[in-house]
Amino acid sequence: MKFIFLALSAIMMAVSVSGQSKYIEQVTQHAESYEAEVIEIRRVFHQYPELSNREYETAQRIADIMKKMGMKVETGVAKTGVIAVLDSGKPGPTIGLRADIDGLPVTERTPVPFASKEKTEYLGQEVGVMHACGHDTHIAMLIGAAKVLSKMKSQLKGKVVFIFQPAEEGAPPGEEGGAELMVKEGLMEKYGIDVVFGQHISSTTEVGKINYRVGGIMAASNRFTIKVKGAQTHGSRPWAGIDPVTVSAQIILGLQTIVSRQMELTKNAAVITIGKINAGTRNNSYTRGGRDDRHNKDFGQRYAERYTRENTQNSDQYCRGVRRGRGGDHRERIPSYIQ
Repeated sequence: MKFIFLALSAIMMAVSVSGQSKYIEQVTQHAESYEAEVIEIRRVFHQYPELSNREYETAQRIADIMKKMGMKVETGVAKTGVIAVLDSGKPGPTIGLRADIDGLPVTERTPVPFASKEKTEYLGQEVGVMHACGHDTHIAMLIGAAKVLSKMKSQLKGKVVFIFQPAEEGAPPGEEGGAELMVKEGLMEKYGIDVVFGQHISSTTEVGKINYRVGGIMAASNRFTIKVKGAQTHGSRPWAGIDPVTVSAQIILGLQTIVSRQMELTKNAAVITIGKINAGTRNNSYTRGGRDDRHNKDFGQRYAERYTRENTQNSDQYCRGVRRGRGGDHRERIPSYIQ
């Protein structure tokens, strides 16, 4: 019954401390009555995931469910997002409750009857699609909170805006999407939202408990691509060319020392992950080029831009050093706002 916390977030903003205990009891009772239904809803969304900016059926299912609760629903927000509003008809704050809705290009291998069998094309390759990050649960949690709050509408003040955000995992190359596009389109101003609550599940957190901290708790991320250029030759004559695979391996290992030896981790956490590397077409010859996709994560808006800039500068320097040592070349593509 993780959706209890979302429902309570909306209620507690509008009532005094002395009156909160009776609402906690009511929310708990309603949550228990909806638990089986919310579990079933989650399994349906889990079985039919969709990738970022392609959540068409997901959005339609969400909209249909919210409309049946009598809410005003807006679709097509930031391409495939859904907004639903519960209006108490009484003055009070406008509370936003948010969940993300997109899946990942991952093939599911879990032995459950509601496992995803979906396949699609991603970056030119056929891939499986899975809710591997828990967004199916987030959708169900927000719907569960909506059901509880709808049941208690007469006791509420103000409005509750249910935000189903698409493309949390990142819009496809060349597209906009996600929370940034929602804000850019004027979501906060249009609905007069005073504060937004959201939560993320974790398999390491016991059901019924929440983790929180002051400041950032979930990492912001930026994607980087490094292209390494070598000189083609046969694998039996490595001295006649430049092996971009070996150069890439050196870069991958060396990038890890940026965080461990150059970042001031007492002020902010950071991590660099190489999630993908492509090179070559045959096993007995060197390719001319290799490509690393790098994922940089850090915490906190205050430090994010500075840390991203420092990580980029440090990695660029390291790549140049390896390039000079091995005779290769590299190109690094970084977000325009930190160049």
